[in-house]
Amino acid sequence: MAAEIVNPRSDNQADQDGGPEAHDPFDPAFALHRGGKMAVQATVPVRDKDDLSLAYTPGVARVCTAIAERPELVHDYTWKSSVVAVVTDGTAVLGLGDIGPEASLPVMEGKAILFKQFGGVDAVPIALDCTDVDEIVDTVVRLAPSFGGVNLEDISAPRCFEIERKLQERVDIPVFHDDQHGTAVVTLAALRNAAKLTGRSIGELRVVISGAGAAGVAIAKMLIEAGIGDVAVADRKGVVSQDRGDLTPVKREVASFTNKAGITGSLEDALAGADVFVGVSGGTVPEAAVASMAEGAFVFAMANPNPEVHPDVAHKYASVVATGRSDFPNQINNVLAFPGIFAGALQVRASRITEGMKIAAAEALAAVVGDDLAADYVIPSPFDERVAPAVTAAVAAAARAEGVARR
Repeated sequence: MAAEIVNPRSDNQADQDGGPEAHDPFDPAFALHRGGKMAVQATVPVRDKDDLSLAYTPGVARVCTAIAERPELVHDYTWKSSVVAVVTDGTAVLGLGDIGPEASLPVMEGKAILFKQFGGVDAVPIALDCTDVDEIVDTVVRLAPSFGGVNLEDISAPRCFEIERKLQERVDIPVFHDDQHGTAVVTLAALRNAAKLTGRSIGELRVVISGAGAAGVAIAKMLIEAGIGDVAVADRKGVVSQDRGDLTPVKREVASFTNKAGITGSLEDALAGADVFVGVSGGTVPEAAVASMAEGAFVFAMANPNPEVHPDVAHKYASVVATGRSDFPNQINNVLAFPGIFAGALQVRASRITEGMKIAAAEALAAVVGDDLAADYVIPSPFDERVAPAVTAAVAAAARAEGVARR
């Protein structure tokens, strides 16, 4: 699949149609998106009748018959092992919320071209006109024979957790909700390097996460799995703890493996003496709460476009500061993770993406920084050409080690 800009219509046609450019001719975003950002491109020539007879009938029939007799050959003779479905229902798109499937398509196309640009993986945007958990699962299960993996995207919590779990139980290809796990992988990588830079082990760190949605829950799980000392998660009502009677099933699970210190109260209460702040919720953390953190703290304020703690404030108190924005150092960007993770999983035809594969991805990503490690460089740039190959190799090796690789 070619990740290329396609404009099949002339500028005159665009103006006559009264499209967005006619209303806002100076906005380059509309100009770039006109006609979509992707196209399907053949990988074999069809120049004459001989080519046609091989690419299509009668030659294609021999390949179909072979696959019918040996289904595993589909990986060798179709695109299945190099293509991912990018699936959404449009309920949690960027910071725009529930804008529906059609309005989500520009984002899904963008995700698809990032797969191709940064991981060499083809991807197909699929926006579903349904929001029921079981309907989504059934639909994707029926589509699964065409794909080597499924990337769930911009699906609201807590439904996203159930959709991912049910899908992975029913298909034998990787299912990965990037809003959860991609964020967690990159956060862990940056945190490992921040700890290394300041001479600490991650087992010594107490982390406070603001946000108990998809990203916050996944980050908490991964940090605990990686050996972080303790994690407290806060939602709008305060610290998620087992003594609260208002928790959803997902938050009850979070409470069962976090907050060993038994902290109660607000986010600000939890930040007192904490080593790390991870923000995936939006809003603003009072400067006084940041000042109450431990000396040499890390502040990862990842809300976009407005970080929970502005870097100018964070730098007064923290030794390492990261955001989700590209105009500040240390950008926590999912594109550092998902292309290489899927490339590695597809390379070995993995049946799923395990916690071990995700941790391996984080370790490989952290290692790319190498001897250049500094307070303003604990995570590499998405344009660092070493990133995807390093993550791909680490994920493929971890899949083999964990017994989920099929080649």
